[in-house]
Amino acid sequence: MAFARQLCDYHLMPPNSFVFPVLLHQNRTRRNNNPGQNHLFEEAVTYEITQANLSPAARKYLATLGFADPDADAETAALIWMHALAIGYAPAYLTENTDGIRQDWPRVPLPDSAAALKDSARLGRELAALLDPENPVPGITAGTLRPEMKTIAVITKVGGGALDPDAGELALTAKWGYAGKDGVTMPGKGKAVKRDYTPEERSAIREGAAALGLTFEQALAHLGEATFDIYLNDAAYWRNVPEKVWNYYIGGYQVIKKWLSYREQPLLGRSLTVEEVREVTNMARRLAAIVLMEPALNANYQRGKSNSYPWSA
Repeated sequence: MAFARQLCDYHLMPPNSFVFPVLLHQNRTRRNNNPGQNHLFEEAVTYEITQANLSPAARKYLATLGFADPDADAETAALIWMHALAIGYAPAYLTENTDGIRQDWPRVPLPDSAAALKDSARLGRELAALLDPENPVPGITAGTLRPEMKTIAVITKVGGGALDPDAGELALTAKWGYAGKDGVTMPGKGKAVKRDYTPEERSAIREGAAALGLTFEQALAHLGEATFDIYLNDAAYWRNVPEKVWNYYIGGYQVIKKWLSYREQPLLGRSLTVEEVREVTNMARRLAAIVLMEPALNANYQRGKSNSYPWSA
């Protein structure tokens, strides 16, 4: 499950994945044939309407909870979709429903109260913001960063000092990808060095966890007990990419590694730009924020499962 604000390429996700819009925009035509006026020809007037992409049963569910007209309010139209996104990213839901998800459409429990639906949709909107690389997220990729984010995926020069892009020190040459048959990009092993967190990194995690209402142990359970340094080349690396951030998959792909595989210098034809290097940092921080949301996502799923609306299509 994923989220995008733009139209998606069919091959963005594995085959047989589907994209569902929250809102439907339709052009309609009406005839201006006012009997009180004389017209030689009827005049066609085209106009656009926007509707929530919801079934009659979904509309009935919202009405039962007191949400009157989802067509008139985009936030109301998105409530169920954002709730589904929050549930779909809860590890507890994925673990309990693994077989069913593999075989058929996911079954998502719907909360039986307006307050619970709003709370779940709020989590879904937070996820949507983190999954949207086109827009900055305060505290994660912009503004005053959360304590734990400041130390994640920091671009670093081996031996210290400043990196020199003009000297090729941002070239991705650690063999993250190569050209296969017919020019298809194939993933490579690259260079990822696993290590323990430094005292500074552990302190940042502890401080960030406390601000989120988590213990240090809970934060480590979701970030991973170890971290990685991810190398561009022999001179540069992204310092401190937590284990479960590095190994995070969306749509069947290991997110950061997949990105790197397409940007190996022989494939890309150039070094990375400063902006592209920064994009990897931001990507890692977005994923770290998602894994640190998992306790809240799990609790949200358990509440929804225990107090679910008696759905009937």
